[in-house]
Amino acid sequence: MAGTVIGVIGGSGFYSISGLEGLEEVKLDTPFGTPSDSFYRGRLGEARVVFLARHGRGHRLLPTEINFRANIYGMKQLGVEHLVSVSSAGSMREDLHPGDFLVPDQFIDRTDKRAQSFFGNGIVGHVSLADPVCPELSAALTRAGQEAGARIRQGGVYLCIEGPQFSTRAESNLYRSWKVDVISMTAMQEARLAREAELCYAVMALVTDYDCWHEEEREVDIGSVLRVLNENVAVAQRVIAHLAPTLAGKPRTCACAHALKDAIVTDRAMIPPQLAADLRPIIGKYL
Repeated sequence: MAGTVIGVIGGSGFYSISGLEGLEEVKLDTPFGTPSDSFYRGRLGEARVVFLARHGRGHRLLPTEINFRANIYGMKQLGVEHLVSVSSAGSMREDLHPGDFLVPDQFIDRTDKRAQSFFGNGIVGHVSLADPVCPELSAALTRAGQEAGARIRQGGVYLCIEGPQFSTRAESNLYRSWKVDVISMTAMQEARLAREAELCYAVMALVTDYDCWHEEEREVDIGSVLRVLNENVAVAQRVIAHLAPTLAGKPRTCACAHALKDAIVTDRAMIPPQLAADLRPIIGKYL
């Protein structure tokens, strides 16, 4: 079928997209293993949408256990061009309140146990990550949030930690000194891999708490996080419903679609044939 395909990865509390018509379950395996769960694709009006629950149905996977490469590879296999990550996050700013939404434009990575790239094992590629999210998709996501009635702002720094534990108070105050805006555990690897897969990528962070730095608020606990998150999910559903029609049939004019141009430095004749076949959905046009 012709037209833009929009991918949505749902985080804590966001386990499906309401209103999808013609819903189809798609089970995939990839050269990088099994994704978090089945993909679900359907339509929101004229927009084609593919959804994946990041932690699996029933929330079975720790952030470190998520197979990020399989998830992004599967989105690419299914023709996704625009990928939106919905992620819960803690606020590191006094004026960013629980219940607010943030569309960050920068990341700091504090993870150390996760695969970060599709490359390796005989092929080398270096993409630019100076601006790790798509500015056009981020702007469209922010406009959709405003139309949906979300308290949403565009721009900010997302700090990604390994987890699964929340921060110590000392860590939280250190991160605050870095001028980060939100803290969470999953979007950094998605941003890296989406860039290698030449997908437009943006994050909608749902603020649920103040981490543990705020002296007048109780420290973060999963119960309070989920209470605020459940209130936000209904709004997030409306945001996606507003966003999808604005992207349907819209050509991409950003640099994301050509992120691998000149990035692969390995002599093509030296790339192992099986590896080239495995990566064909991602690098095929450059071989």
